[in-house]
Amino acid sequence: MMEPKELALKVAKLLDDKKAQDVTVIDIGLKASFADYFIIASGGSERQMCALVDNVEDMLEPLGVFPKSIEGKRTSGWTLMDYGDVILHIFNEESREFYG
Repeated sequence: MMEPKELALKVAKLLDDKKAQDVTVIDIGLKASFADYFIIASGGSERQMCALVDNVEDMLEPLGVFPKSIEGKRTSGWTLMDYGDVILHIFNEESREFYG
């Protein structure tokens, strides 16, 4: 099992490798009891957002790391992937601007 920080950095690298925009890792461990890290990234299009979600899932699965849940439709402009101590938010550019 990967440590939360190791997983967060691995996810950020996977996103960066697929040209995600504005990949940000935020340590929330001291402020929240439900997770240690938020990762926020943007995709330039619906197609790229889907590719980002699929790539993270496909690359972590062989390592025995599976999401507890995935929320948001791929056409909604936002997807959340819950890996327990690491939560990934992928936004389209418009949604990310809106939620700041």
